Amino acid sequence: MPGESPRVRFAPSPTGYFHVGSARTALFNWLVARKSGGVFVLRIEDTDAERNREEWVDGIVAAMHWLSMDPDEGPFRQSDRIDRYHQAIDALWDGGFLFACDCSRDEVDARNKAAGIATPGYDGFCRNRDLSRGDDRALRFRTPDAGVTTVFDVIRGQVEFPCSAMDDFVAVKATGTPLFVLANVVDDIDMRISHVIRGEDLLPTTPKGILVWEALASIGWVTDGSTGAAFEPTPTLPVFAHLPMLVNEQRKKLSKRRDPVAVESYRDQGFLPEAFVNYLALLGWGPPNGEEIFNIDQLVEWFSLEDVNHSPAFFDVVKLTHLNGEYIRAMSVDAFIDACGPWLTGGSAPWPGAAFDAEVFRRLAPLVKERVAVLGEVPGMVDFMFLDEPPVDDEAWAKAITRDDAAESILVSAIAAYGALAGTDWTSDALHAATLAVGEGVGRKLGKAQAPIRVAITGRRVGPPLFEALEVMGPEKVLARLGSALERIRIDALSGNSGDAAPAENS
Repeated sequence: MPGESPRVRFAPSPTGYFHVGSARTALFNWLVARKSGGVFVLRIEDTDAERNREEWVDGIVAAMHWLSMDPDEGPFRQSDRIDRYHQAIDALWDGGFLFACDCSRDEVDARNKAAGIATPGYDGFCRNRDLSRGDDRALRFRTPDAGVTTVFDVIRGQVEFPCSAMDDFVAVKATGTPLFVLANVVDDIDMRISHVIRGEDLLPTTPKGILVWEALASIGWVTDGSTGAAFEPTPTLPVFAHLPMLVNEQRKKLSKRRDPVAVESYRDQGFLPEAFVNYLALLGWGPPNGEEIFNIDQLVEWFSLEDVNHSPAFFDVVKLTHLNGEYIRAMSVDAFIDACGPWLTGGSAPWPGAAFDAEVFRRLAPLVKERVAVLGEVPGMVDFMFLDEPPVDDEAWAKAITRDDAAESILVSAIAAYGALAGTDWTSDALHAATLAVGEGVGRKLGKAQAPIRVAITGRRVGPPLFEALEVMGPEKVLARLGSALERIRIDALSGNSGDAAPAENS
């Protein structure tokens, strides 16, 4: 509003995990507030008692905190404002803007069918019946018979809704519970919201909200001072901006049932909050210079609602994962080690707590940092260091050892070559040269020669650079692992096991 700092709000319903679309909406509201020195309000729309759960509220607050989008005010709860909504209901009833209706959906559909009306919608049956309130009757808003309600949208331009095409919509349930449109308008007025920034799926409800807003203004409705200000007349309509829909790779709207949309899941997988915010910002918007990686200060400086595209935005998990990997590689080693903490210690680690060696991980960290896309991949890159036996991948064992006629010879030669280095020159360079010589002895290049050695040591075909890892592990453990793998091969041969899977641990 002219002369005022923006007041924006994010108003989620706690009916499930924190949706990535909701996170994008929260971010764009937060950016408008940060860019203009405004206020970011969190309002929990929790009047639907049957669907709302307190843990979902906690999840929303925690996820927003993880993304560094803590509100300036709130969280306010609609469930605490029921009395205020009923004040508005009384005022709208007294002003003639609401009427009681006792029609059921089946009755409305039957009348429409009898009248040959194919399009479902309320037929105005109770408009002039002068029914009293109560007696399990819903309250409908009396929409104008003619004219146009116009939504001036920053992103979509001027959107017109003919009043003749709008039903007399239900504003209050028969139970007395206010519905979405009325409660939102009362909240936005009381909290002096200057910008309503939300998903495009709510655009059809906007003309209804404008009608309610204008009705309250016409009867002298005043704010209730909930933001700390004195009681004031209804402010002018807010600025509207309806953000583009998020779609999957099939260009279908993201679905909670079908698509990975829970922000909490990405946090738990080890995505970095900075990378996640960076990617959310690119869903419908892009910086003027075309860059795709930027920090939060740059984002605040460059962001503008006017630059948001109205076309659907593809939520690409592959691109998000790649971007997260770029952020990880840009981290300092110390920052990376600190960020990995939750995955390396405590009950989630795949090894006993006492087995973890922080100094060993510090030596591996620069190598691991270059090879993971999310922090959740880190334990699988280093677990062989902290477990008594490597977690053998059956397919890797079969391909690199069982189906390779030279694998046994390679392991025998490696034990001899590495044993000669123990206590003299146990370095990655020396181990590399020794392995090269082992491969030449069986007519194999280095890549083929080191495959059975890697699986014997780590249990997998991929991981941190082999020779650096061997240097960190030390000769005693390396030689023991190679000997154990050689013993497994020979037991398999004696038992006639064709070996498409790794031998059992007790073999």
